[in-house]
Amino acid sequence: MSKPPSLYVLRGDDSVRYREHIASFKASLGDSDMADLNTTVLDGEGLTIDSLTADAMAVPFLTERRLVIVENGRQFLTKHGKAGSERLLNLFNDLPDSTALFFRVDDQIIKKSGKVYWENAKSYDWLLNWISKNPSRGMLVDCSLPNPADMPNWIKRQVKEKGGEIENRAAVLLAEFVGNDTLRAGHEIDKLLTYRGNEGAVCVEDIELLTTHNQEGDIFLLVDGLGERNGKKAMEHFLLLTEKSDVMELTGMIHRQFRLLIQTREVMDEGGRVDKVQEELKVMNFVAKKLYQQASRFSMAQLIGIHDRLLKIDEDIKTGGLPGILTFQLLIADLTS
Repeated sequence: MSKPPSLYVLRGDDSVRYREHIASFKASLGDSDMADLNTTVLDGEGLTIDSLTADAMAVPFLTERRLVIVENGRQFLTKHGKAGSERLLNLFNDLPDSTALFFRVDDQIIKKSGKVYWENAKSYDWLLNWISKNPSRGMLVDCSLPNPADMPNWIKRQVKEKGGEIENRAAVLLAEFVGNDTLRAGHEIDKLLTYRGNEGAVCVEDIELLTTHNQEGDIFLLVDGLGERNGKKAMEHFLLLTEKSDVMELTGMIHRQFRLLIQTREVMDEGGRVDKVQEELKVMNFVAKKLYQQASRFSMAQLIGIHDRLLKIDEDIKTGGLPGILTFQLLIADLTS
């Protein structure tokens, strides 16, 4: 049986894939406490070759292998010059089988003049050459972000692995919202699966309610700010949403949220509680609680007034009136004054 490599270069810009590789290797070390005890994380920016050598040559404690991780690996690999590179190659040749040395090399694939290549590969090509000549000693692992066109399939795989389901149209829409940001996509998937629970596949409506383009703020936080009469908070989350969201799309999402609040207020005015909101609006319990909390900050007359103004904003945008963002800013200022 061949021995595993002692050196791993995890190259790319996908932090999710990087963490998955590290987690998988740590799991192979056995008991989690022992794995933590035999894992050393170093910062490449301030790291010296002598310090790395000391850690890389250390003997594992009660396990077959130990893990040494160099964050900011590209910065470390490129700061020592030719003489330093030669010293490092000698170290890599002498690494014991009991050491797994991981370098996290931040880099990205770019396209230029019809060619595809790694943007910073020339700065550490001496190491890539060594790996190609010593495949039993070193391994290059691709941790690049997926192609945006592949994100719907990536999303469907992640949802399935987490025990959920998602409609094809919903996967495509979520991919449009988050691009190929796998970290953001993972957070959104977790939120959507929590929202959906055991009530079937994630659908387009769920995403429209809970997700925005590269969502930094969200509709709930914007409405919280309005309900609290906190103009600064409301404006902050509105501007965060507009950074990545088309104003027409955002208009529809805010409009829908206030329709839900009107329905919630109707239930409340008839003496209904959170469970009745959940039943009538067919939403998950935590969403019903949030809607109930927000609706309690408005009277029915206020909600209807806001709803009518949103309809007017929508009409103005479509007919070339005031710019959409400006009309929303005026609305927020008026509602929180």
